[in-house]
Amino acid sequence: MPFITTRDDVRIFYKDWGSGDPVVFSHGWPLNADAWEDQMKAVADDGFRGIAHDRRGHGRSDQPWEGYDFDTFADDLNDLITALDLRDVTLVAHSMGGGELARYIGRHGTGRVRKAVLLSAIPPLMLQGPDNPEGVPEKVFDGLKSGILAERSQFWKDTAEGFFSANRPGNRVTQGNKDAFWFMAMHQSIEAGVRCVDAFAYTDFHADLKKIDVPTLIVHGDDDQIVPIDATARKSAEIIPDATLKVYEDGSHGIALVPGDKEKFNTDLLEFLKS
Repeated sequence: MPFITTRDDVRIFYKDWGSGDPVVFSHGWPLNADAWEDQMKAVADDGFRGIAHDRRGHGRSDQPWEGYDFDTFADDLNDLITALDLRDVTLVAHSMGGGELARYIGRHGTGRVRKAVLLSAIPPLMLQGPDNPEGVPEKVFDGLKSGILAERSQFWKDTAEGFFSANRPGNRVTQGNKDAFWFMAMHQSIEAGVRCVDAFAYTDFHADLKKIDVPTLIVHGDDDQIVPIDATARKSAEIIPDATLKVYEDGSHGIALVPGDKEKFNTDLLEFLKS
């Protein structure tokens, strides 16, 4: 299996499919590169090179005790891009991966980046506060950490319901979607699970978003129960100079996986890649 080794000797697993202009996918919490297989096949079939990595602490990558912050995640992404000598890259990021994308550009610029896609992404700020009343209350993040520490296997099964909006009438979520979520989540280390909650809860990406100077597609569901659209996508679209926001009606947090929404997203992604 292919790996790159980061500047601090952490092995990062990645998939590399197809050939052509590179499309690099960053997954959400608590998933891994497998979450992007539908999109990777779609881009590879259409003449692009799809690359997706497992974030440190997740999937097949190493599980160090340290480094679960967005500066480190961004530098890991930079290590991957430079190790593979990728240029004219389109970065595609889901959920906390959106923070990784934003911080990568904030720290490393857009010299190798052609376009960006933020899907159900956490920037600019998740935590509720006086300047961000649409955000998520701190007690919710405390509950996530408590759930992981108490009995993480059942916690992930329960979390899958809201992740995919499986608790809504008429949803198209499959048992397979929920099983795959649980399986990927159980391959994340317990330390990564807890530390990543702090990272995506408290990190402010306003300054990073202002540095995104490439065309950016923002896709978000208006029924996202994990990352509220009013605190994130709608604000990001106002901050990023060349941004286009597409709102999926009744769309969940797991747009890229749920039947119906994933096909729509694949179409929108390919259209954006070719534009």
